[in-house]
Amino acid sequence: MSRADVSPIPSATGADPATLNLGLEREDGDWSDLGGLEPAIAAVGRALAAHAAGSATRGGEASIVLGSDAMLRRLNASYRGKDAATNVLAFAFTPRAAADQDAGHYLGDVVLARETIGREAAARGLPPLHHVQHLALHGLLHLIGYDHETDAEAAAMERLETEILTGLGLGDPHAATVPSDD
Repeated sequence: MSRADVSPIPSATGADPATLNLGLEREDGDWSDLGGLEPAIAAVGRALAAHAAGSATRGGEASIVLGSDAMLRRLNASYRGKDAATNVLAFAFTPRAAADQDAGHYLGDVVLARETIGREAAARGLPPLHHVQHLALHGLLHLIGYDHETDAEAAAMERLETEILTGLGLGDPHAATVPSDD
């Protein structure tokens, strides 16, 4: 995928120094049943940028890539050595030179798997769009350095996700646990 293939989310069009500008790439999978996807993801970007923990995202750009289980399985095998689908993968952009850091403040790509997200949402009784928002936020947090390798890191990341998503009027995404292997 090249940056030229990424469409700006309509409500986030134009570089805004106060928010996170997101592009949406429909790469694979059938996402047609999720009406309101673009504004829902744009809301996550705005909420993250408005939160103190998301200050590094302000004025930045990231891509949300819509994929399938097959696509994420290939990516997971190639980049993480895990031959299984997963719900979300995050690929942080690391500039090669100092000059690149000023050229667009690109954070990276968050890739979502439609079938896994659908199964997880159904198992938890969640609207699939809410689960997409949670996983988009989860991936964006990874892009700015948050992780869940230790219990303390996981607790901090979960606390942020809960604060940001409940601020959007969604429920606590950690009220019912869904295994995630990202």
